[in-house]
Amino acid sequence: MTAQLDVQNIDVSYGSHQVLNQVSFTLEPGEIGCMLGPSGCGKTTVLRAIAGFEPVSRGHILVDHREFSSPSFCLPTEKRNIGMVFQDFALFPNMSVAENIGFGLRQWKPKDKQRRIQELLAMIGMPTSAQAYPHQLSGGQQQRVALARAMAPHPGILLLDEPFSSMDIELREQLAREVRNILKQENITAVLVTHDQNEAFAIADNICVINEGRIEQQDSGYNLYHRPGNRFVADFIGQGVMIPAEVVGEFMVKTELGLITNDMPIDSNLLGETVDVLIRPDDVIHDDDSQETAIVVEKAFRGADFLYFLRTDSGTEILCLAPSHHNHKINERIGIRLNLHHLVIFDRT
Repeated sequence: MTAQLDVQNIDVSYGSHQVLNQVSFTLEPGEIGCMLGPSGCGKTTVLRAIAGFEPVSRGHILVDHREFSSPSFCLPTEKRNIGMVFQDFALFPNMSVAENIGFGLRQWKPKDKQRRIQELLAMIGMPTSAQAYPHQLSGGQQQRVALARAMAPHPGILLLDEPFSSMDIELREQLAREVRNILKQENITAVLVTHDQNEAFAIADNICVINEGRIEQQDSGYNLYHRPGNRFVADFIGQGVMIPAEVVGEFMVKTELGLITNDMPIDSNLLGETVDVLIRPDDVIHDDDSQETAIVVEKAFRGADFLYFLRTDSGTEILCLAPSHHNHKINERIGIRLNLHHLVIFDRT
């Protein structure tokens, strides 16, 4: 049975070192959440606290309005009805695929157990692999079996601790999409931990960006990219640079690349002030007819696109994403124009 997860202002410390500071988020039944952040930010500790491996020194963790953790109480892990998928999959090498999937179903009636195993084998696209052993499987197949084993007993919540980190980038994103489809099919409430934003975008409905034990912003992947709440999120999510701009009107700023009109009013207190505007690579259009130009300092081939690192005459560095048939040389001057309507503005620091 899927569950609602409510994490309320939790603190977790290791001795005198505080790892989590007032972490709060809520997931509705069947929603997929993600803890996204750099190494050492505390994201895995959130997972461990939900699982009952780490006590909280402040706050509460509730599942379906039932208290799992508080400073004075910690429900044992085995009583939480929580499934886990680990980074190394942790499959039993001496057990077949079917035996691995059925490991958590030892108390089930044999007929029900077999039906559930077959159901999950079909769901993960491995209906004929019941008798195979882990060493005979690819990394992606092992990941699917680990997921099926964790889902087998119908956990209220499923926790995934960087389950794709050992795979190459293309397979990682493909599996993330497959896992999302499987979780949605089972209507499972899940929490993923990752440092890979593309993985988070592929799987999660709701993403918490964590930095030094605090949630900087909880939002959809789209909003984290296009509407970051602070400089850390703007820098961590996607690529981009800050360029100086003068606020010259309610909807307008002036930059060395021209005037930019915003789709929403700008804070009137900033009128006449110099601010920083976030410019993403997809905001900068390569245009041979433009009078605004910049010099190619570096470039990275991406297959369908080139990512150009450009420098303007004033020395400002910007990024430009252009179709790969626009193959320009280092130190070549190219025409550019800005194409953005929603400004991300920060006070200058």
